[in-house]
Amino acid sequence: MTPHDTAPCDTETPSYSVAVLPALSRVDAADWDACAGPENPFVSHAFLSALEDSGSVGPGTGWRPQHLLIRDGQGRPLAVAPLYLKSHSYGEYVFDWSWANAWHQAGGQYYPKLQGAVPFTPVTGPRLLVRPDAPDPESLRRALLVAMVELADQIGLSSVHITFPTEGETDLGQDMGFLRRQGQQYHWENPGYRDFQDFLDTLASRKRKAIRKERDKANTQGVTLRVLTGGDLRMRHWDAFFRFYRTTADRKWGQPYLTRGFFHLLGERLADRVVLVLGTEDATGRDVCGALNLWGGDALYGRNWGCVDDFRFLHFEACYYRAMDVAIDRGLRWVEAGAQGEHKVQRGYLPRATHSLHWITDPGFREAVARFVEHERMMVDQDMATLAAFGPYRRGERPGPES
Repeated sequence: MTPHDTAPCDTETPSYSVAVLPALSRVDAADWDACAGPENPFVSHAFLSALEDSGSVGPGTGWRPQHLLIRDGQGRPLAVAPLYLKSHSYGEYVFDWSWANAWHQAGGQYYPKLQGAVPFTPVTGPRLLVRPDAPDPESLRRALLVAMVELADQIGLSSVHITFPTEGETDLGQDMGFLRRQGQQYHWENPGYRDFQDFLDTLASRKRKAIRKERDKANTQGVTLRVLTGGDLRMRHWDAFFRFYRTTADRKWGQPYLTRGFFHLLGERLADRVVLVLGTEDATGRDVCGALNLWGGDALYGRNWGCVDDFRFLHFEACYYRAMDVAIDRGLRWVEAGAQGEHKVQRGYLPRATHSLHWITDPGFREAVARFVEHERMMVDQDMATLAAFGPYRRGERPGPES
């Protein structure tokens, strides 16, 4: 199978050329950001280069940059795409371990594969980045998809995967022959609440009382939470948060993906986009927990949580309720709390569909994966509807699951 409207990779046409970049440093930050736009911080040059410059991505990590760059005939960048050659499936949050095992059992080699993604970041956002003033943006997005497939063919790879693209990009990829996969996350919607009490007033009485009780207990156990952003953030705050992050990573999966240097660079390059909820123990003055968020456009994105001790309900307060407070205060429409954790539903975070795109080179294996993702989609839809039905809102106050 070959996508239509093809354009070659690493070759020139009368209108543009496509190149593969082994590092983000090969493209000027202003040129990349002209394509990425200002809305989503995770596709910015600052965020992606912090991953590379800190060693979180690159040699020895299983994430080898292979970013795509399309230039016009005068050499002006028109479109880019964050792309990586992956030697494993860690840090993606769209799980394909069963696909890899099946491929290997059939005698094939699943890795390496191409991954269009923001590493370690399960946040929906643009993956096919085109300058807003570029001629025919749709053709350029198609060209990026074609270039990914042609690069995979040139290297002899098993597959191409694009995780957490926008719905429009997903529709485009499906139209070009990529397999469409659906997942779900838990997001909280702010229709314009005046304050947290305004949100509570939309809940069933029992749920409202439960949340009040949780917040009271979380805030009366000797830990004071502060919200830090921009110039309030200091090196010591990042050192403390890395300690929390590392402690939690050791408990959950054994090895942290992100280095200490990444958090320092994040503070240097994107401090105004960072919202850090930091918990300090009153009796000792010791920082004991933190919840890291970034904001962009109309959303606050919850990213990482860490804690060095056990405190009741502090996770819910720092990660969910304080994020809702920030969103209300800033007039943001969404708080994205990520995947997993059905407990989020009872706190107002309802299921919302996410998407990914997959190009499988082997026809037989592609057919098997296509059957799998279609069956999985029906199961996800059913699960989302069931979860939304048990949400905390009074009947008629909130809509059902969103696509």
